[in-house]
Amino acid sequence: MFLPKMHRQCHRTSLLGYVLLFHLLFFLAPPLVSSIIVSSPAEIHASKGDTVTLSCTFTSTSRPTSKMTIDWSYRPQTGGPPQAFFHFSSRAFPPLEGQFSGRIQWRGSPAKGEASIALINSTLKDNGTYTCSVRNPPDVHGNPNSQTVLTVTPKVPSIRFSDIAVLLFFVLIPSTIIALVLIGQMLCPERERGQSKGYRSAIEVADGEEYENDRKEGIMKGATCCDLAMTDSESEYEYHMKQNTPAQDYAESQC
Repeated sequence: MFLPKMHRQCHRTSLLGYVLLFHLLFFLAPPLVSSIIVSSPAEIHASKGDTVTLSCTFTSTSRPTSKMTIDWSYRPQTGGPPQAFFHFSSRAFPPLEGQFSGRIQWRGSPAKGEASIALINSTLKDNGTYTCSVRNPPDVHGNPNSQTVLTVTPKVPSIRFSDIAVLLFFVLIPSTIIALVLIGQMLCPERERGQSKGYRSAIEVADGEEYENDRKEGIMKGATCCDLAMTDSESEYEYHMKQNTPAQDYAESQC
């Protein structure tokens, strides 16, 4: 009776030892399944025509191997299912057709945890959500996807130096000259009026002389002595005044 009892006690002790050893190995041994974490900016804003870098980084407990894959997908702002347009597996496979054909550049470096791409000549149609997915077996858990919302807006026109030069030459300079001329006319009105009175053009002088000759000829043709005295010109009157001769009395005596 004593031997079977001791045998049972030894068996229980050995079972307890196995359980403790299993728990010790389970907690101290490295995990067989590791995880991967992918991150990217939540939002990116750009102007039409810009080259946009869609940044994506990842951390993994396993070194990148030839089995690692990187995929980019796009979902339009208007909604709809995601559309895969870029794939990386040992080398980059940019899109050959569709909306992003010829506009995607690979800027990643898996050894450094980089999975970024560049979108060339962005347009308003590129607005939407971009998803970066990284797979690096045996990393199968964690957060292998990350999303970025891209917003492209129209570019604001900028004023170039040539535009400013044209504006100065054709608008501001002529306006300044006209303003200076008007100010000069306001400051010197008497001088200009005196010059306008003293100056007579050749046409005005010729017209005046012709009119004077015609007037004198009309007076001489059938005018009486009194008419001659009454139509005496201003220059003749001044001449008589200088000679101190009473021209009017002399005309009356003749009549």
